[in-house]
Amino acid sequence: MTFAPRTWVVGEVVSAALMNQEIRDQFNSIFAAWTTYTPNWTAATTAPVLGNGTLVGRYMKIGRTVIVHANLTMGSTTTYGAGGYSFDLPATASNAGAAYIGNAHLLGGTRWAGQLVIAPTATNTSPFFPTNTTTTNLAQMAATAPVTLASTHQVRMTAVYEAAA
Repeated sequence: MTFAPRTWVVGEVVSAALMNQEIRDQFNSIFAAWTTYTPNWTAATTAPVLGNGTLVGRYMKIGRTVIVHANLTMGSTTTYGAGGYSFDLPATASNAGAAYIGNAHLLGGTRWAGQLVIAPTATNTSPFFPTNTTTTNLAQMAATAPVTLASTHQVRMTAVYEAAA
């Protein structure tokens, strides 16, 4: 992962180890494999239970820029809880004074296109989808919004945001 560059001192002897740390390692981190993580899936009222479903996340952090992707696939023993859903982010969002917007897709019989909203200083994010097939109003995703969730349905979420640190 990239880090703040070194402040060099006049007359300092530059060694191969310092060059590797300051240049090679930072450059390599930009092209490294993404880091996997398991986002925590919560709901406002009653927690969902993943059961035999899968929830996987990956992210790349370059400086304070975070690119994140998470994919939830419902299983036959998944229970959906109650209330609006949230998913943990890999890093706390900065307080930039505005929300970040990413993409969310729900594949459940048909494809629903939505948005992923990351508020300032947030540690989690929520997907929002149209409330029905004839309106563009968005509502936070829940067990029955925008459709009643079932086994094999998928939620795919991707965003780019600024991390707090």
